[in-house]
Amino acid sequence: MSRKRIKKQKPKKESMVSRAINGMFTIILAGIMVYGLQCYSANDLRFVQVSDVHFSTRNVNTTFKLTAESPKLLDDVVAQINETPDVNFVMFTGDLIDKSFEKELSAFLPHVEPLKYPWYMAFGNHDVCVGGYLTKSLYLDIISKHNKNFNFKKPYYSFVPRKGYKVIVLDTIIDTRITSNGNIYPEELKWLDEELSKSKKDIVLIFMHVPIVEPFPSEGHRLLNAGEVQAIIEKYKNPIGVFQGHYHANKITQHGNVLYVSSPALVSYPNAFRVVNIKNERRKVVFDIQQKPTRETNVRNLAKMMVFSSSLYAGDEKDQNGVYEIKK
Repeated sequence: MSRKRIKKQKPKKESMVSRAINGMFTIILAGIMVYGLQCYSANDLRFVQVSDVHFSTRNVNTTFKLTAESPKLLDDVVAQINETPDVNFVMFTGDLIDKSFEKELSAFLPHVEPLKYPWYMAFGNHDVCVGGYLTKSLYLDIISKHNKNFNFKKPYYSFVPRKGYKVIVLDTIIDTRITSNGNIYPEELKWLDEELSKSKKDIVLIFMHVPIVEPFPSEGHRLLNAGEVQAIIEKYKNPIGVFQGHYHANKITQHGNVLYVSSPALVSYPNAFRVVNIKNERRKVVFDIQQKPTRETNVRNLAKMMVFSSSLYAGDEKDQNGVYEIKK
């Protein structure tokens, strides 16, 4: 029985035109992938929130605030921030100084001048003197002379840190009477609504001192018209993060597309600040919120002994460090 010899077919040679087309297609595809990765990373944002520094030149601590240690604590935070790569901006959410005197603000500023990233601020109740010399307008004027990125004339303002993001800074401080309560007046509420209306396609970051959502109840510290402010913010459906101070406590609460973040004080336990990484994905926005404690461990240990309830201010682990998603 004879066997038929099967001839092996030689592979067809790829034509020069075909090779050229495939090569061009590969280059184009690689370019699209690289461009996509660049666009993706360009949509991410990192910022630092520092709250309640209570900077003081007086060498005196209280049972709650280690104001005598405030310069040392601030210097440590500035050093840590400068060691953190790719920070888009730094925000101080109120009570930069403990006593509202111009000399205290002038003493505070040299400690933050080494920051290599742009920095901004919201007013706290300790920053303003009722009926005194250090008014909000003078405060802003002094800061603008020492901060090339700060040129705002009103205590509430907005800016764009990166395409696709809007930062809104609110003034929650009552300056007509001595009080630790806060309030946002009708003119500012109208402005807030207009800013949010213009930013429906953006990721909005709101910064303030007196919180809308309290980390714990305190009649003497709450925002008097919190419900009204909350109703304005929550009628918008784009991703919104609200970053607050004043209570010296960690607490993170999510209401649908709005994330309310209360942050710790630098001057009292847990003597920490926050680094927030935002990842803007196709269908969702991811907030990665991390607490960074001072490296002045002796100060932190002392502060923990002096506070009446360290667990109340430290919060749960999910309030200190957490990853939170908001669907688009």
